Amino acid sequence: MMSRLEIAFMMIDAANAADPNQVEGQPEALLYGERMTAEAARLFPEASDILRIAARGQHVERWLLKRAEFPEGKEGYHAWRREQGRRHGARVAGIMAEAGYDTQDQARAAVLLRKEGIKRDPEVQALEDIICFVFIRWYFAGFAAQRSAEELPGIIAKTARKMSAGARARVLAEFDLPPDLAAAFAD
Repeated sequence: MMSRLEIAFMMIDAANAADPNQVEGQPEALLYGERMTAEAARLFPEASDILRIAARGQHVERWLLKRAEFPEGKEGYHAWRREQGRRHGARVAGIMAEAGYDTQDQARAAVLLRKEGIKRDPEVQALEDIICFVFIRWYFAGFAAQRSAEELPGIIAKTARKMSAGARARVLAEFDLPPDLAAAFAD
């Protein structure tokens, strides 16, 4: 018999398998969820089901809400991100309900996915740390290739500011970053 966690993962994966965007021969959101789960297990081996589910569902059905549906610029980007967080929280809560989690657990996962309490709530911060590690490990090189060398230190500094002190220290220990980029993690 499958556990509630396994059922939730299976349902998130089924939703993300419909992503029309392909990366490495797989639906992009499905691969991202698997990467999030692997980093969550590595960074937080004692994580709650709620954190594990939030990590797996971080980009659930993300392709359904297009960035182009929001105004250009920083305000439009932030509005799109907030709406994505709201949608992801609601979708994951619904999946958790079907998997047998109670309304309190569902609401808590939605809080994590909306990133309410970052820097104040340890589980919200853990999710953000996982997200940043996945970005650095899997997506930074491709992202950096599309940016100028002058832009990269600022982008890395923004990423580092989102992370906990412990996560920043782990980045320095685990990644061989050029000195100008490593400096953002060294506080």
